[in-house]
Amino acid sequence: MSSSRADATLASPITHGPRRLRATWVRSFVGVGRVLADLGRRAVDLGGAFVLLLSASPLLLLRGAMALAREGRVLERERRIGRFREPFWQLSFAGPGPGKRLPVLANVLRGDMSFAGPRPLRDEEARAVPPDGMVRFAVRPGLVSRHALRKQTGIAYDAEASADRDHYYDQTLRGDLGLVARSIPATILGNREGRAAPPFLDFFGVTIVNTSMDEAIDWIQERAASFDGPPSRLAFVNPDCLNVAYTNDEYRDVLKDVDRVLPDGIGIHVGCRLLGTSLEANVNGTDLFPRLCERFAATGQSIYLLGARPGIAEAAAEAMQTSYPGLAIAGARDGYFTAAEESSIIDEINASGASALLVGFGVPRQELWLARNRERLETPVQMGVGGLFDFYSGRIPRAPQWLRELGMEWSWRLAQEPGRMWRRYLVGNWVFLYRVWKQSRRAPAPPARETA
Repeated sequence: MSSSRADATLASPITHGPRRLRATWVRSFVGVGRVLADLGRRAVDLGGAFVLLLSASPLLLLRGAMALAREGRVLERERRIGRFREPFWQLSFAGPGPGKRLPVLANVLRGDMSFAGPRPLRDEEARAVPPDGMVRFAVRPGLVSRHALRKQTGIAYDAEASADRDHYYDQTLRGDLGLVARSIPATILGNREGRAAPPFLDFFGVTIVNTSMDEAIDWIQERAASFDGPPSRLAFVNPDCLNVAYTNDEYRDVLKDVDRVLPDGIGIHVGCRLLGTSLEANVNGTDLFPRLCERFAATGQSIYLLGARPGIAEAAAEAMQTSYPGLAIAGARDGYFTAAEESSIIDEINASGASALLVGFGVPRQELWLARNRERLETPVQMGVGGLFDFYSGRIPRAPQWLRELGMEWSWRLAQEPGRMWRRYLVGNWVFLYRVWKQSRRAPAPPARETA
């Protein structure tokens, strides 16, 4: 069913009750295939919930006894709004502790919820759903949603309704099973509920700003609008970058000196868990770039792309201008130039009037080059972006969305370029985690410095 048809049939006012919404659902989801698919999902929910409740019964009894002893009651109930806007009580064990959410399996067994679906809403949230969002009430709320999955691995950049919308329209048994399967490793690798997300993180003496994608783009856009004062420098770091910084004093000093360092990759998530903290978002350059182009297309600001093989930066610029009409490209050229040509290239960048300079030489060369030329470069915002241009030029395909939701994009990069990437991922990731573990065993570091 197309989104326009779903919008037309389900855009009913909040005042329409469960009976009216159920009738709307019947009209919208007619068809043997749709009915059979819904029955199949319900059969899987029933069977899965029954098997899990049965197999976990000793744990449930123990956890219930602990809740009764500590809290004087076994269960807690929270009112939620589910399918057809019908209210139900979402169950959990009383008090904090491991296994608190296990009783929600009874909600799945009852039909209040499904294993996969949009998050169940509180009353005030349900009342605030706009008419074009009523489609979410045509399916059962789930234990796992697409937005929640992406949040676990730090890539929930879009609003919840937007991220989950395809699931409302296109819900299939296969899609549900895939969503649930992906949630298991994502939960292990991603954020742990209840852990604080401090504004700054410290890895090996490098201060990382713990922020959201939207705030990072706001910061860049605001800095790029100012040609007064010194330029702002930005760096992205992943576990490989931090491994380099661990042994390369010059690179580490540059990272300490830039205006902002942003976290890139699931490895930073796992490192945060070892340190007992939480990462706000995986603000990697590859995901930030198209959003920055969209913002600059709206504000009239321009970018200059410098780096990669001949023709790659130009191809990436062309692709972005196709995707975001109105985007101003101040210039684009490869990173293969001699020392004698450097001065003329810097003059060309300055004369272009670019608001932001993106340099793709690889780590640590790009950061060292920007630091060495900081007095000569006049672009308001300057950042190193690694192999970004290869992705957006089409030279190297990016990992599919489902693999990114798993936090396993690195495995795709390894498969694309095994000869170049095996040491970084198969050795470097473990070295990084060992170093973070050693850091976690030492006395707590002093608070990280504040950055603009």
